[in-house]
Amino acid sequence: MNAARRTLLLASLAALGLAAAPGAFAHGDKHAEHGAAPAAASAQPAAQVVTPPATGGGTHDARAYFTDTELVDQNGRKVQFYSDVLKDRVVMLNVVYTNCKDACPLITRKLKEVRDALGEEAARKVHFISISSDPLNDTPASLKAFAAKNEADNPNWIFLTGDKARVDFVLSRLGQLGSSAEEHSTLLIAGDVATKRWNKIRPDAPPPAIAERLKVLTEPVAKVSMGR
Repeated sequence: MNAARRTLLLASLAALGLAAAPGAFAHGDKHAEHGAAPAAASAQPAAQVVTPPATGGGTHDARAYFTDTELVDQNGRKVQFYSDVLKDRVVMLNVVYTNCKDACPLITRKLKEVRDALGEEAARKVHFISISSDPLNDTPASLKAFAAKNEADNPNWIFLTGDKARVDFVLSRLGQLGSSAEEHSTLLIAGDVATKRWNKIRPDAPPPAIAERLKVLTEPVAKVSMGR
């Protein structure tokens, strides 16, 4: 990616509150894989909370930014990324690949714990979205098997694959595209798409803490009364 395109992408991510946090975990980070915080990062907050600008034109608009790129879910159903997966939802996004033997299964099971910690009422309001970083090998059937093996075959949990160029485009829009399947970020992204409240969450954050952050996102935004 040339410098001009990279600058434009970073500006777009910042407008939507999705710019990569300093020190974001990569798949190869053993601390992230095994749930232990690195000593240098132990004082950092579990979640970086960002409130993007109000909806506007161009890259400030979620639909225009994420686009309706066509992907395929674990049941073989074609979906449009914004309209069918993100629109008006509170979401928890992460990146996986089914041949992974360490971080991906561990984080998937952790997100299952997060869903359990939410309780059924709150869990119905949150949509979990796991996107393959290896679409050339991750078929809908393999994603479905991965979900079942890791106890993630739950309501409101979608696993996505599809044409590699399209998947890579979506991952780039999320700031999660790596140089290979193994090099994807393990950073979690939680968001209320409608209000553009986005959080980046470290993968070693405790499940109850992640659940509480998601519960906050399911709550209506308080309206501020302006004095005369």
